Amino acid sequence: MNTTDLINHLSHHRTPEGYTFDCQHIKGEVNVLQVEMNGFEGFPVFITCTEHQIICVVYLWSETEIVADLRTDMLEMMLDTNIAIPLSSYARVGERYVLFGALSISSEPDRIIEEVVTLNENALDVMFAMDEFLR
Repeated sequence: MNTTDLINHLSHHRTPEGYTFDCQHIKGEVNVLQVEMNGFEGFPVFITCTEHQIICVVYLWSETEIVADLRTDMLEMMLDTNIAIPLSSYARVGERYVLFGALSISSEPDRIIEEVVTLNENALDVMFAMDEFLR
């Protein structure tokens, strides 16, 4: 599976809930696919394929958006809740906090779609749960 194959599949797919997908290649040092779900007030999911895995990432907030006095409490909550978030994990990329999921490079397109939908749903849940820590 590569990003071109994924664009072809996503562009012609409708989930049982009625979501469709808009895809855009982002050219750079690493090929990245930006996927947005139509009909869902979520986040863009950024997908990249390596030799061994497909990585899906949603950017949540930056370091500057955290209430400084609550940062440690937020990090503890992230650690405490990380395992309870199905198919997703927290990470930090530079100054940005993210939610991500990884799949095998041989994953079927329907599994990738499931990851995109689940990651979006989880990101909304995380934003709601972490609201008290953010400006």
